[in-house]
Amino acid sequence: MPFPRAKSPLQLYDEVKSYDRVITPDGPLASALNRHLDRSHLGPFAIPPRRLAVGRRQESEDRLAFLGMLDHEDFSWKRCAYAVGNILQCWEHRGSHDAIFEYDGYVDDATVRAVERIAELETASMKLTNETIDPNLDVVVIEPAMLTQLERAYLPAEYDTVDLFADTEFELPPFRIHDSPTAIVETIVDSVDDENADNVGIVLDQESEYSPLIESALEAADIPFFGGPGFTDRSEHRLFLHLLRTAHRGTDTRISEIRSLLTVFDCDVDDADTDKRLHELDDGDLQWLIDFCHDVQESTFSDALIVFERHADNTLDAFREELETLTIADESITEARLDDLSFYLQTYEVPVDRENEGVLLADAKSASYVGREVVFYLGLDDRWTHSAPRRPWVDQDAQFTRNLKSFQLLLQSGSQQHYLVQDATGGSPVTPCLYFEELLEPEYDRFSDLPSTSHQIETAARAGDGFENEPVGVTSDPVETISKSSLNTYVNSPRDYYFSRIVDGPEKAYLTEGNLLHDFAEFYVNHPDAVGEETPSEVVELMLEDVRPLVPSVDERTRRTEYRASLETIVSYLDANQPTESAFLTPSSGGDNAVAAHFGRDVDSPVTERRFTDEELGINGMIDLVQSDRDLLDYKSGSESSATSIVKHAAIDEPTDEPDFQAALYLTYWRSQRRGEQLSFTFFYVTELVDNVIAGDANVDDALTTVMYYPESLTAHVQREEFFEYLREEGAQKCQKILSKIDYQTYAALFDAAELVETTDSDELIDSEFGRMMIDRLEAEIGPYKYVTTGSEQVMRAIVDRQKSAFFEPDLDAFESFVDEQLTELNRRRTGNEAFQIEGLAGEPNYRRVDNRDLLLEGVQ
Repeated sequence: MPFPRAKSPLQLYDEVKSYDRVITPDGPLASALNRHLDRSHLGPFAIPPRRLAVGRRQESEDRLAFLGMLDHEDFSWKRCAYAVGNILQCWEHRGSHDAIFEYDGYVDDATVRAVERIAELETASMKLTNETIDPNLDVVVIEPAMLTQLERAYLPAEYDTVDLFADTEFELPPFRIHDSPTAIVETIVDSVDDENADNVGIVLDQESEYSPLIESALEAADIPFFGGPGFTDRSEHRLFLHLLRTAHRGTDTRISEIRSLLTVFDCDVDDADTDKRLHELDDGDLQWLIDFCHDVQESTFSDALIVFERHADNTLDAFREELETLTIADESITEARLDDLSFYLQTYEVPVDRENEGVLLADAKSASYVGREVVFYLGLDDRWTHSAPRRPWVDQDAQFTRNLKSFQLLLQSGSQQHYLVQDATGGSPVTPCLYFEELLEPEYDRFSDLPSTSHQIETAARAGDGFENEPVGVTSDPVETISKSSLNTYVNSPRDYYFSRIVDGPEKAYLTEGNLLHDFAEFYVNHPDAVGEETPSEVVELMLEDVRPLVPSVDERTRRTEYRASLETIVSYLDANQPTESAFLTPSSGGDNAVAAHFGRDVDSPVTERRFTDEELGINGMIDLVQSDRDLLDYKSGSESSATSIVKHAAIDEPTDEPDFQAALYLTYWRSQRRGEQLSFTFFYVTELVDNVIAGDANVDDALTTVMYYPESLTAHVQREEFFEYLREEGAQKCQKILSKIDYQTYAALFDAAELVETTDSDELIDSEFGRMMIDRLEAEIGPYKYVTTGSEQVMRAIVDRQKSAFFEPDLDAFESFVDEQLTELNRRRTGNEAFQIEGLAGEPNYRRVDNRDLLLEGVQ
């Protein structure tokens, strides 16, 4: 993939060494030429126009002009910045500081005043405009097409030119494809050390993920570097702004949103408090921060700096100087002024002192040449493409030419070039920088379409060499039983299950609410006489007190209404459905009950919160309510699910991405205690009827979903007379009609004539031998009427619906085997014989149900 080769600094020097002045389009290229100067020379030799005009490196003109406007004008900061930016940009492309006046749409009062202020400043642009290079000097310009209109105005009337690119071709090295930005950074750090750092340059988009990764990696490896983070990028400066923003966010700020601040301030907060609101957290170490937030409107920026420096144990002298430069150090920290400060720091580059030693970090959008022997290029994707200003004074073609030539030169910097890229990210191909379309002939969509090599960082453990697997003196007790929540998590993502066992999760509002509603229901079963008219109000306040740190303050009124409605729903159900005391007691009751403790009562009923552990079955859990010997009930605070949905998400042969095995697991345990009996498991959605309770038309039955277990196969179940009578009374209209015309013996004989296909697809059953036989026999019995065919199909759909909405003996037999398989696999993984994969039984996990998303790194780990 050749394109024109850039001349080396030595080649260029040989062509220009006889001249008095060599004008270059880029400062580093000029430095490279000056290093070859082998004779004494009066004045500068190779130099870019701006440096020659002022004789030194100058601060950015846009910032100087902006500060001048702030000192003398009363326009908003954004309006000043907009005017200054347009003027300087137009000046660069048109060669005159007042050329902006030719474009009426960009001229207002701020623009007029800015032009006047800029004219008073002694800047490189004004010197380029008003002066020219000494015509008595012998001047040569390298690649004049890369100079702007303003820079060309500075050139003398007569000068020679030298092409930057030769007639020979540059063979682009192959792209080196890596799996991730982290792998790319590791490759570089493995290749650089303190001794060769001065010979290495790294080109990257400074706004990309590569920038913080490479900076932190070099710092961790004690490898010196420069050219990286600027004033605004310094962590202490960002954290100070974060503190000011936090103070203005109000009382709903959560601990998770200020973790970085708390780390700097050495404030330890329990993981369980991550989702709690700062202002509701009873923690003495954080009181100063809460007080600062309350008093922020009365504080100045200087006051805030003192507070930050005291608690962060850091001094921000540079930030204090910048506040004084902006003349806002003693102003109050209003939200508007904070917006101004943030805008300024995002818009302008504040000068910082740097030590130019070590690895050079260069920005892909501002550098044209990197004067290092070895240069690494990171990413090279479409983010490297310049966005030409969309202004009427910009010659788009000329600007594109400058950008293209700059990119072409940049790619050839150094004696060794290494292009480190990703071919895909997030499942989508990475688009190479658009300038490659102009430089390369082959058509391509991604880096792998071009000459490339694939690289993977092999760890010793993954490669199978370097380290031997030696037994260590550590034993791991196997997991004997698993709960429904752990099984749900494991089936969705084994790796998420693994991290859920070793990482504490934050307290969640919905979990806290659900636990308190459970506690009230248990309390009411145990002490119905203790619940009077005022009790629900007390419980609501108790719930609000516990949940308040976890929810926005504006939601409190709504939640008070929802809690009261949920409590009324629980009372209504339990009043109408008193549990019958079970003769069988599970091993132990539940744990603490906040509601009972509040009222000073004990709860130890044989029918509430009964914990079970069955090592033979490999399962454990807690039964909320033993409604009767055959009926279990579980309180839910979420949205109602149908029996069909509950059975569907408990499937093990065709697992879904929303696995939920609670009903199957609890019924599996209960049938081991009630052998051969028909059982039920009811989900009571206690928050489902809030709107109905408020409207006064609540029906508790609408909040119940019951899943049945039948201790037989589907075939045995549906040919029973009970099912026949059920279809006669509650089946679809045509179903009832045809069954009313036959007796049970005729119905039962259908199952002897052909084998029933046990399926969840009604069309499959209708098209089966059994389905065709049923229609034929009932037509022969009743008559060849259309309603007979329709009614027969409705019978078969009812059979399939029963299969889809209930558990049968073979289902729970298979579930027992499934649990055993999952425990065996889980324990194999716990001993290190197999990795905890991200993917679950249904493939890619449902990330909405993942608790540790940031820990689930993609790829082989």
